[in-house]
Amino acid sequence: MKLVIAVVQDQDATDAIQTLNNAGYRVTRVASTGGFFSEGNTTLLCGVEDAAVPRVIAIFKQTCKKRTQLIPAGPNIVESAAMMGAFVEVEVGGATVFVLDVEHFEQV
Repeated sequence: MKLVIAVVQDQDATDAIQTLNNAGYRVTRVASTGGFFSEGNTTLLCGVEDAAVPRVIAIFKQTCKKRTQLIPAGPNIVESAAMMGAFVEVEVGGATVFVLDVEHFEQV
């Protein structure tokens, strides 16, 4: 058995959860914060049999898309954006997925 932990953007979480549930996988949603921009994101926990891991990862690839976002450019982000209006385009999104071995699992 494996524990799949996926950190996804908030806007992708609902679609990922629904797709996982429709495929027969249970998932727990945990609100989290982090990453380069310290924005809100969602951590999804899913316990699955070893053989199901590729399918679960495929669902994350399908539902958690990368996209671009404009952020203020410069060493001091607030001042440089206000003064120059300069922005840089960066890629965000997708999913960061961890797969861990589970020694014991029990629902009580």
